[in-house]
Amino acid sequence: MSSIRPYLIKVMVDEDIWNKDMEGLQYSAMLYIGVVGMTAIIRYFFIYHTAILGQSVIRDFRARVFKHLSNLNLRFFDTTPIGTVTTRTINDVEAVKQIFEQGSLTILADIVGVLTVLGMMFYTSWRLTIIFLITVPFLIIASYIFKEKVKIAYQKVRTQISEMNAFLQERITGMRLIQIFNAQKKEMEKFKSINRKYTQANIDSVFYYAVFFPVVELINSIALALLVYIGTNGIWNNTISLGAIIAFPLFLNMFFRPIRMLADKFNQLQMGLVAASRVFDIIEENDNITNEGKLIPKRLKGEIVFKDVVFSYDGEKRILHGINFKVNPGDTLAIVGSTGSGKSTIINLINKFYEIESGEMSIDGVNLDEYEMHALRSRFAIVLQDVFLFNGSVFDNITLRDKKITLEEVIDAAKQIGAHEYIEDLPGKYDFKITERGSNLSMGQRQLISFVRALVVDPDILILDEATSSVDTETESIIQYAIEKLIAKRTSIIIAHRLSTIKHADKILVMDAGRIVESGTHEELLSNIDGIYRSLYEMQFSGELVDG
Repeated sequence: MSSIRPYLIKVMVDEDIWNKDMEGLQYSAMLYIGVVGMTAIIRYFFIYHTAILGQSVIRDFRARVFKHLSNLNLRFFDTTPIGTVTTRTINDVEAVKQIFEQGSLTILADIVGVLTVLGMMFYTSWRLTIIFLITVPFLIIASYIFKEKVKIAYQKVRTQISEMNAFLQERITGMRLIQIFNAQKKEMEKFKSINRKYTQANIDSVFYYAVFFPVVELINSIALALLVYIGTNGIWNNTISLGAIIAFPLFLNMFFRPIRMLADKFNQLQMGLVAASRVFDIIEENDNITNEGKLIPKRLKGEIVFKDVVFSYDGEKRILHGINFKVNPGDTLAIVGSTGSGKSTIINLINKFYEIESGEMSIDGVNLDEYEMHALRSRFAIVLQDVFLFNGSVFDNITLRDKKITLEEVIDAAKQIGAHEYIEDLPGKYDFKITERGSNLSMGQRQLISFVRALVVDPDILILDEATSSVDTETESIIQYAIEKLIAKRTSIIIAHRLSTIKHADKILVMDAGRIVESGTHEELLSNIDGIYRSLYEMQFSGELVDG
């Protein structure tokens, strides 16, 4: 419809103004205003609905990406920087929106518009159109070069912003450590280098814009000059009308404007496709834990058996070598050993965070693979050494926003393990706002909240991964009481650094380099004079004497 406007100008000049037909001029002017109004309305609906389409797509796309991420094997997060994943799920997904808002549909509309304008130009004056087409090959060449150069520049921009996000995520998270070791200056130099590369990538893309737009304007001006020069001669010999000469600069503007933006939109489309491919790389990541089991237990007795379990994180370096043990229902199993001996790996495997290479793991005599994974995990509770708390209230962090858990159940669980009075002392009590990662709470307070979180779901199997290793002696006695309440009448597995906390375990496994080297009760292991457990116990005991 826009391409009709210059033709109406030609009609007004050649037929109405030239013939002094005021009535016809009024009719043409009203028609022109109507076309302009209709064009504006259609343009509004086009822009608005393409934006809605883009937003709707990325809303669903973003949800799909997050759902897929939440089901990925933990191995993916072990090997992929958080900043990179964040870039994929936010920046790259946002770039996909450009495919719809500035990409395919608008490019199609611009192409149709350019072809329509060209058709109207031929209809208005084929002679002037032929003259104009002389400049088009130069425009096509310039647009192609611009498109290719900007594509490369945009790819560099996407790469650099991903690196910057990964760097910032890691450094901001570890800012406490950076300040402790006075490494601010070194990290600032690293950031300046990354920031400089990101800035240069953006400047490169701006440079190509700065060259391309003036080149298009130059070609436009040359085309206009040719039309005026040759068109004037056409007026003198009556081969070209005055109205056509007046209309063609408007046609040129309508032709060059979408062409000028078309190359940029092609790049937006390409960058959206590049971003989409990076997001699809995550979506197509098939390192998921298999969840083909159908058994959904309401309760578990808690018998755990490992038979010749072999495991490695990367498929090459073995972490566990033929692990065998059995935990009877209601018993407490303690696992001790040096760093890297495989203690935490056993916990990860019981929770089905990773797939084993060979062997068999069973609970209540049923292979873990036969259980529906989410139903199985719902019967577990785990307390980690590094307690992770989300930004939200104490209540939300205990229930993890599970609406089935009531405040009364949370308070009852807190009272059972002696955490209620500590929570009551907080401003707002159970509504106290916890900042990111629980930075406004002490380590002991964070641990107590994690214990309440574990107890409130009434698990059948409880796992404690060095839950007392990061707290002081006074807090340890409180947490030790909480542990005793938690492990009562349920199967428990405790990974312990402080051997004093596992004296009463029904069975203790001593691990070294991925193998079980000793097993037995506290007294049995101490009776082995040359045993590793006795050596560890004597080291800790002598250390306490020195500290005293």
